[in-house]
Parts: sequence; structure tokens; C-alpha cells
Amino acid sequence: MTVPTTLVPEDPQHSTLEQSENAIELKEVEGLSQGRIVLRRFVRHRGAMVAAIVLTLIILLATTSIGWGPIPGWWPHTPQALNDVVNAGGKPTMGFDGGFQVGPHPFGQDNIGRDGFARVMRGTQQSLLIMAIIGLLATTIGIVVGALAGFLRGWIDNLLMRFTDMVITIPVIMVGAILGARFGKAGPVLLGTMLALVTWTTMARLVRGEFMSLREREFVDAARVAGASNSRIMFKHMLPNAMGVIIVNATLLMASAILLETALSYLGFGITAPDVSLGQLINEYQSAFATRPWLFWWPGLFIVSIALCVNFIGDGLRDAFDPRQRRIPSKRKMAKA
Repeated sequence: MTVPTTLVPEDPQHSTLEQSENAIELKEVEGLSQGRIVLRRFVRHRGAMVAAIVLTLIILLATTSIGWGPIPGWWPHTPQALNDVVNAGGKPTMGFDGGFQVGPHPFGQDNIGRDGFARVMRGTQQSLLIMAIIGLLATTIGIVVGALAGFLRGWIDNLLMRFTDMVITIPVIMVGAILGARFGKAGPVLLGTMLALVTWTTMARLVRGEFMSLREREFVDAARVAGASNSRIMFKHMLPNAMGVIIVNATLLMASAILLETALSYLGFGITAPDVSLGQLINEYQSAFATRPWLFWWPGLFIVSIALCVNFIGDGLRDAFDPRQRRIPSKRKMAKA
């Protein structure tokens, strides 16, 4: 006996509304390239734009204030210079005293007179450099490993993924502590390079999954029929289609990288004195938190600000690259449609 099924009629109002939203979205992006569409969506993400502006200001402040390498900066003090203690206990000179004043030491001084602003800016430079090195190198390694595993499959996929699983099972903080103790004194470039060698695994898995999906698409078959080599198919045709996933997760990787560097330096396994990083400053001044908390607050504020900015930028990039993310049109645009 066949049981009759009842068909639920589609709501005409909902269907008309969805058609209007689609028409508005198609009209807005008409004639634009994929890159312009992504940029347009990213600019409309308020949180990501605010984060991008704040991160840009932090980078400009850190690089121009005390200079970078042989390039001098506009700030009169250096991170290691000893100065006369201006306020009792090295309190910050920045504040409201008959009006807002910055003073010669706005972030305060430590017990031997070193300027807090110069040291925080130097720590920000080092932490940003390590974050960039880890982000770029780990992303590159993850792309290569994931692309080879996802496209070639077979024994190459098994070999690369088992090696990836082996690296994942090792605690990153433990490996980072060993590498930091060995290479931390050599500077941020070598430390960032060593840490990148153990933080690429998540990127590799994501790229592998994306390439496994893309290799079944028609444009890959067309490129193969046209005589394109495997390397050209992977990095010329498939890689641009996976850039959305790669860019979004690269930003998340960079956010976790600065927190990893901070944790290692706080534990004493990262950047060590006389050099400076944000985590190293917190480690150096942790005993002064009760008596001179400003030495602890400012490095912590910059760490949190950088990590939040990078995460918000990654969130905006995810929404920009995801075609399923749509803005709700205004009533005015709906009426015109």
C-alpha cells in the first residue's frame, strides 16, 4: 500500500525575497573580477577594517619610533640606554596633570632607568618579525606538503600524512621550548624558522583536503588533456582556487605564532636578554607586577592587541572568500529590486 505524501507548498513571499536578495547581490558585483569582489566584501567587514587599521598603526609605531636596523627613529631613547629616573619608582610620565601630557617616559621606567616605551617598541618589532617568519614559512611548507598529498594521492599521500601525524602528536610547546633553548639566543630569524618547522601541520591538512576536492573538477581534467604537467596543474590552476582557505588559515596561524613566541619567551626559552621581545619583557618584569604594574601592562596590551587584530582580519577574510556569506540588503535596495 502506497502512503500518499503531502507536498508543502513553497512560501511565495520567501521565494520572492530570496530572489530579490540574489538580484541585488549580482547587480553589485556585476563586471567585477573575483579579486575585486573579495576586496569589496572585506572592506565592508567593519571589524576586520578596524583591526587592519589598528595593526597598521602598531607596525608603523614600532618601526618608526626607535628605527629599524641602520634606519634611525624619532624617539630619543634606546631600549638599553640608562637614563635618570624621572618619577618616583619610574612611574609613567603620560597622564592628565593640568591637561594631557606625554612626557619623556610615557610607559614608565624600570629600576635602572631604561625607557619602557623604547623597550616595548623593540619587543613589538621582534615579536612581529617572528610572527611573520612563522606565518610565511609554515604556510609555504603546509601548502607544498598538502598539495603533493592531495593531488598525487597513493603512497606519497600516505607517507606525507603519516609524517604530518607524527609531528602533530608531539606537543608544540615542548618542541618549541627545546628549539627556543637551543636557538633563542641566535635571534628572532633563526628562532622563527625553527618554530615554523613544527607549526605547518594544520595548514598541510587543510590544503590536502582542498586539493582532494579540486582534483575532481572539470578544469583540472581540461588542463591535463591540454598537456599541462602536474606541477603546473597544482600551482597554476588549483592553488589559486584554494587561496581562500590558505589566506584565512595563514592569519590564524600568525595569531597563534605570536602567542607561542610569547609563551616561550615568558618561560625563558625564547628571545633572551639583552635582546627584547614582548614575552621576554613580561618574563623580566613579572616580579615587579605588584609594585610597578606598568612594566607588565604595556607588553601585555600590545600582545593582546596584535593577536586580536590578526584574528579579526582572518575573520573578515573568511567572510570575504566564502560565497555563502551575504550581506542583508537595506529596505531601500530591496524596494528598488
